[in-house]
Amino acid sequence: MSKASVAVLTFNPFQENTYVVYDDTKECVIFDPGCFDDNEKESLKKFIEDSGLKPVRLINTHCHIDHVFGNLFVSNTWGLDLEIHKGELPVLEAVPAVSQFYGIPAGDPSPAPGRFIEEGEEIAFGNTTLKALFTPGHSPASLSFYCEASGFVIAGDVLFRESIGRTDLPGGDFDTLIRSIRTQLFCLDDDVVVHPGHGPSTTIGHERRFNPFL
Repeated sequence: MSKASVAVLTFNPFQENTYVVYDDTKECVIFDPGCFDDNEKESLKKFIEDSGLKPVRLINTHCHIDHVFGNLFVSNTWGLDLEIHKGELPVLEAVPAVSQFYGIPAGDPSPAPGRFIEEGEEIAFGNTTLKALFTPGHSPASLSFYCEASGFVIAGDVLFRESIGRTDLPGGDFDTLIRSIRTQLFCLDDDVVVHPGHGPSTTIGHERRFNPFL
């Protein structure tokens, strides 16, 4: 069985990483579509079309504004329901107010979730299975998605290269975030690749050795 592939497109003023995870069946999952303007939306669509991919799921690791700009576009373009953890619903509903706080347009309003993902749930598509890990702390109910067969985790804003997610936003908590990383991510093998919501990828082993917060 071939391994899953991970493509990253970086979007919006927050330089957010949108991930497209796909395998040899060409089915794919779109995580955290942050595409903000028409050019960014078109670049996501072009990548998927040029790669011959078929989006089958739309998932937010968490619902901060920079990770949900493109939810409506993806939902409408490929007929997908939004999937999140139910604990992120208040964060999603707060996006219009947050956009005013940052002084940026809210963009297209996100659709309401079509279903909620439970912690520990298996996310299956094509020949690939991801496990939903409950990793709150940066946000109230952030999920990370671990692919054991292919050795990577889509980590949202939980763990970055030599850094961690900020915890000063509503629903954030430093101790909770550190506990999430130690119990949910640092139990993974050193060579597992971490794909974060911002910045370059890293590995569990690198962060175990060099992350100053841990």
